[in-house]
Amino acid sequence: MVVMDSVYRDNAWKVQKEINRAILGKGELVARIMLAILSGGHVLLEDIPGVGKTTLAVAFARTMGLSWKRVQFTPDVMPSDLTGFSIYRREKEDFVYQPGAVFCNLLLADEINRTSPKTQSALLEVMEEGQVTVDGTTRKVPQPFFVVATQNPLGAAGTQPLPPAQVDRFLISVSMGYPAFDDEVQMAREAGRGRRTDNLPVLSSPLLLQEMQKEAMETYIQESILQYSTALVSATRKHNYLEMGASPRATIALVKIAKAMAWLEGMNYVSPAEVGGVFLDVVNHRIVLNARARREKVTKEQILSEILKTVPKPMKRDSGAYRKSLL
Repeated sequence: MVVMDSVYRDNAWKVQKEINRAILGKGELVARIMLAILSGGHVLLEDIPGVGKTTLAVAFARTMGLSWKRVQFTPDVMPSDLTGFSIYRREKEDFVYQPGAVFCNLLLADEINRTSPKTQSALLEVMEEGQVTVDGTTRKVPQPFFVVATQNPLGAAGTQPLPPAQVDRFLISVSMGYPAFDDEVQMAREAGRGRRTDNLPVLSSPLLLQEMQKEAMETYIQESILQYSTALVSATRKHNYLEMGASPRATIALVKIAKAMAWLEGMNYVSPAEVGGVFLDVVNHRIVLNARARREKVTKEQILSEILKTVPKPMKRDSGAYRKSLL
């Protein structure tokens, strides 16, 4: 059943439309990031340098009217650059707190895996709880708050793998990929004319975005769909090719983003199609291949696609019967 029209949903579609004008040929990726934002989650963009990851993050910040800051992660970036620090002021005869880069709506963490594990871990508290604790004092960051982090391929010069605990805090992990040939020709044609993101209109605001999130998260999800989502994630924990399966945080993320997808599509309930449609994006970065998988060159995508095929979809409204079929 389709729900009534929503001004908040209309706004979300308008934002996507404008971003797609600036970021050529990446409509599916723009939609995925919008779903993550509607779900209140963080985004990890993994790809080689130069394909437009930073430009995409800036486009979202500007079009949605969000305050944003960019940190170029290098080995000398310190945790205090992110969380802030206290400095002694002689005129006040006291220590005064200087806010760090996380005090914004959208933090663009550029090339996050080029800095030290200690600095990477400084983001853990703010990504999970929307706050930072410095010198024993806890301070809330502006809401809504998102981290859009770009990451170079592991093994590239100067990269440090993200701690598993931090990777798990990203709601989705997606890749830009190279542009299509015609889109790249258009980029070359416009070279020297300024950036496409410079003229993006402001179509939303932090307050409006919070209303979108609230409405999206009110989308109904049946008990059997909750059990189906849990079964998909659980299947990663006992797979023969995986050293580490996805955590319960993945189940929560899967449910939230499935709600956002249903809402954005104009539905007032979540179906198995929405869950399956975002499963790979939510789980791919949370699992670790074992030695056997690496030896046999089995990919994460192959494993997750197999799980989608083998875990039965709920066909009836009787969630008790569905749960029994899984046991």
